Amino acid sequence: MRITLTSVFVDDQEKALRFYTDVLGFRKKHDVPLGGEDRWLTVVSPEDPEGTELLLEPDKHPAAKPYTTALVKDGIPATAFTVDDVRAEFERLSKLGVRFTREPLEAGPVTLAVLDDTCGNLIQIMQTTATP
Repeated sequence: MRITLTSVFVDDQEKALRFYTDVLGFRKKHDVPLGGEDRWLTVVSPEDPEGTELLLEPDKHPAAKPYTTALVKDGIPATAFTVDDVRAEFERLSKLGVRFTREPLEAGPVTLAVLDDTCGNLIQIMQTTATP
């Protein structure tokens, strides 16, 4: 069994696509119209284009907005992405205007930071800290 798809609710799929591709560096994998404005819209890591897809899912379900609003209010990331160097990624993304709610922090075996994806979510970036 493998994880092939996960999702985040977004308030605007086109804005989310721009953020996740132009800013974070993911690549669009699928973009299938579902009728109306909604699309089956996924992105993948350029390092693993056949790997796990992230669905940029419209937040139209009645539970979606209260759920994402509560997570953001409590400072809880909707998901986490692994990076090679959190501090370097923090610097790169900060220069692009990304707002962080948590600057890089060492927490046991990981270093992490939390950013606002501009689409209704907090996203954690993390790296495993080398052990001596």
